[in-house]
Amino acid sequence: MPPSLQTVVRRMNLRPLAGTSAPGVLDAAVRWVAVSELADPTPYLEGGELLLTTGMRMEGDLYHYVARLVARGVAGLGFGVGVSHEEVPPALVEAAEEAGLPLLEVPRETPFIAVGKAVSELLAAEQYEEISRAFAAQGRLTRAALRPEGMHAVIDRLAKEVGGWAALLEESGEVRHATRGAKTEAVSAELTRLRVGRHPEPADARPRGGRRPEPADARLPSSLALSGPGEHIVVQPLSGGTRPRGFFAVGAKHPFSPVTHTVINAAGSLLTLAMEQGRTQLAAARRLRVGVLEMLLAGEEEHARAVLGPLGERLPEGPLVVLAAPADALEALEAHAFAALADDGRTAVALVAEEAALSAEAPAGLSLPSGYTTLPNALDQARRALEAAKGRGGVVRFGELAGQGLLALLDPAAAQAFSAAILAPLTTYGSRADLVESLRAYLDSNGHWDAAAQRLGVHRHTLRYRMRRVADLLGRDLDDPGVRAELWLAMEAAGRAPTPPSPPGNSR
Repeated sequence: MPPSLQTVVRRMNLRPLAGTSAPGVLDAAVRWVAVSELADPTPYLEGGELLLTTGMRMEGDLYHYVARLVARGVAGLGFGVGVSHEEVPPALVEAAEEAGLPLLEVPRETPFIAVGKAVSELLAAEQYEEISRAFAAQGRLTRAALRPEGMHAVIDRLAKEVGGWAALLEESGEVRHATRGAKTEAVSAELTRLRVGRHPEPADARPRGGRRPEPADARLPSSLALSGPGEHIVVQPLSGGTRPRGFFAVGAKHPFSPVTHTVINAAGSLLTLAMEQGRTQLAAARRLRVGVLEMLLAGEEEHARAVLGPLGERLPEGPLVVLAAPADALEALEAHAFAALADDGRTAVALVAEEAALSAEAPAGLSLPSGYTTLPNALDQARRALEAAKGRGGVVRFGELAGQGLLALLDPAAAQAFSAAILAPLTTYGSRADLVESLRAYLDSNGHWDAAAQRLGVHRHTLRYRMRRVADLLGRDLDDPGVRAELWLAMEAAGRAPTPPSPPGNSR
């Protein structure tokens, strides 16, 4: 803070004459020293100055002169005696006392410039002290950032530096860490309000059926200041780019000084750096886990364990199960098990001890119990179970698929491709539809001619003729059980294929 009027009075041996009897008057801050002999110097003042004059042009109604100085907010009036006046005019003393303006007598032997230099030195000393305090606070914040608690330690230290509270928030406004007394509800509510309703889109500009999609960070503020009775809050974003990765908030009962703002900005830099470093380390660790998973799938279990050791992680001992989930579930899985991305980043895979199999809110697939030697097969089972889970939600275990038939264990696209290829001679242009129907009835009746012919409503000799035609077209022996199994699978897959859309113009 600038030096007080009391400090200047004592250092320069000035004598108070009027306007100093009220409590706290001499505690007023002196922000500068101005010298003026004008009848009205207020147009050239900002407020907070100690005005010095010798009264050369001081005449007329001094009440108006004093009233103008008070209205301008000067810290005090110093009157230099021994030049144009041997003593301070009584009328000025009376006017100053009545208006409550501190009036000081400046002795003849005290040059005005000496008063100005003294105030300048005091201001410089205060600025140096503020800078020193800021540097010291930055040092304490830096040391806090190096502690194991990292960002949480910086928040705790920042609260002490500002004499209030501090909090760390997610981009969504959810609180990650806060000190005692933090007004996080108000901060989160304000962030939500700005995100949702800062720039509402005109109704006529919205697409039919809802709001126009916007970037996730389109409504997030770059900074925020909240003030109320006895509460001052500053909120700043944490980001290494254009999109905030989170926010931190600082609050106190008193307004923040320039030094405090410097400390807050330093904390923001440290928090942003820590956040970006954490993201970089996390990305590197995830790439390493992908490599470990590839080693395990290649049968290099011991090598994989050796690589994973420096991360402080351990692979579960067998038997284990493989859990497959959408890629966005990776973070949740990492908190409980060894997890990595597979399928070029499309699927999150976790290896879990059989007795501690995880549940998941998102669709997920679980393999049968497995060892590391059969891990590729278990991963394939988990993927297939995940595909089934995407259709119905929740967690699907591969063992559950066995009760849904053979087709449930096959990839739908692969099964349909197989079906189209094997049945092509019967389904291409020019083939008779009754051949396909006859083949299905024949397979459903397990090769019994009479039962199949009765189902079709034809003579069994007619059916035999059709089956010879089918065998000729397919080039396969229908008496072979393996051939009949393949054809049955193809017919089942064809029956489950999605119905193609009608060509344009054919709808009624």
